[in-house]
Amino acid sequence: MHRATFDHPYPTTKVIWIPDPATHYPDLLATSGDYLRLWRVDSNGQVHPECMLNNNRNSEFCAPLTSFDWNETDPNIVGTSSIDTTCTIWGLETGQVLGKVTGSVRTQLIAHDKEVHDIAFTKLGGGRDVFASVGADGSVRLFDLRNLEHSTILYEDHKQLPLMRLSWNKQDPNYLATFAMESSEVIILDVRVPSVPVSRLCNHRAPVNGIAWAPHSSCHICTAGDDHQALIWDIQPMPKPIEVPILAYAAEGEINQIQWSSSQPDWIAICYRDKLEILRV
Repeated sequence: MHRATFDHPYPTTKVIWIPDPATHYPDLLATSGDYLRLWRVDSNGQVHPECMLNNNRNSEFCAPLTSFDWNETDPNIVGTSSIDTTCTIWGLETGQVLGKVTGSVRTQLIAHDKEVHDIAFTKLGGGRDVFASVGADGSVRLFDLRNLEHSTILYEDHKQLPLMRLSWNKQDPNYLATFAMESSEVIILDVRVPSVPVSRLCNHRAPVNGIAWAPHSSCHICTAGDDHQALIWDIQPMPKPIEVPILAYAAEGEINQIQWSSSQPDWIAICYRDKLEILRV
């Protein structure tokens, strides 16, 4: 039984609840698409628009947003990625329980040579200032808000294929995963040894669409794709080759998205066609 529905004026590229396990903040939901939008969910389950954030200071329009990430260490920070090659870091005012939540651009930077497809904060360096992005130029780039004059290229696809998504290991921030457009392979990177993947997960038989690290284990990751499969891998043998996943689930359609619950780590959600399925690990 659903709690609430609400209309969104533009197709969404991502949806995230505010990371707030201690319930210090209002119940806020953020979406990306035409703009970064914040929504408040009241005690009756009704959803109300809170604010709409535009990173273009010179126009009421901005380039479409491909993705965003909500900083888990400081929920007043959100980062967005855009087709205009930029990443924008937003400062939110979320502390008021009753007041209107607002946001402003903290910094905007040209992150890639082409479209930026994804952005994700990491717990490296204290968990507040370091993030990575992937883009259509085929690179993974690492940034630190305390020193934006420099960035580190962690990896470049040798065929310069666009990289579509990235995800940081929840327990060991030295590792992250990414995959290229139309690729059936997931690449695991170690930031301590840039440029060379520490492992490649190759058992999908069609393009990968989603990756999600286990919230409670540094050794497990779930991948899903157009082959209808959700696969869970144990990466503990790295750098030895990882030949096969330890668990597999076959859905009834191409899996477009996966999420591994941080509060209930026995559960993984997958989306295919018009369905959402909850899987028990």
